Amino acid sequence: MNYRNIMKELPESERPYEKCLRFGTTYLSDAELLAVILRSGTPGENSRDLAIRLLHYLEERGGLGAIASGMTVEELCQFRGIGKVKSIQLLCIAELAKRISRQNAENDVCLYSPSSIAAYYMEELCHLQQEVTAAVFFNTKNKLLHCSIITKGTVNASLITPREVFIEAMKYQAVYLVLLHNHPSGDPTPSREDLVLTNRMAEAGQLLEIPLIDHIIIGDHRYVSLKERGYIE
Repeated sequence: MNYRNIMKELPESERPYEKCLRFGTTYLSDAELLAVILRSGTPGENSRDLAIRLLHYLEERGGLGAIASGMTVEELCQFRGIGKVKSIQLLCIAELAKRISRQNAENDVCLYSPSSIAAYYMEELCHLQQEVTAAVFFNTKNKLLHCSIITKGTVNASLITPREVFIEAMKYQAVYLVLLHNHPSGDPTPSREDLVLTNRMAEAGQLLEIPLIDHIIIGDHRYVSLKERGYIE
């Protein structure tokens, strides 16, 4: 029995594509949404049943969010019925969802303290396996204007120049900025390089009148604010 015959055995009202066309995406269950994305099943199994199995697999890893939290093509391919094409489809959908969510959030979010900034970026950064350094730009009302990734990899103050950061700051008409990066080790204690970078950016910010008000380091659901530690006046 092939996949098409298996799917045809389902009542039309229960077929994900037909259900979506009749009622819209909000009426689809998680499994049905996944089935539409996966498009096809495996021999003897339709896409909906494959999606149900995949949901159970993901629940053991924290739920649907596991796809967006660092899962790789190789990891997804270990699941029976998911090959490279389906893995890439799932990861791209997850990334698109993250970007849409971030864009919508940035339209309204106001961040006014180290704890609120750390909380906003915590889940995105604390699971990464490499260091990512970002500059976050704000207006006079503490509204987040933009977040620019400066580097990926170990923080090296000699490779991060104030010029590129403050060009971005002026592009978005920021009145102040916050540096943000993660420590994959989980320990947010600042390193010597972190302090050197902070001093250079703070000095440049004073000259350009776009002050660096904080440098926040994200660890394993912990953070350190160099402002709170007294390294930034």
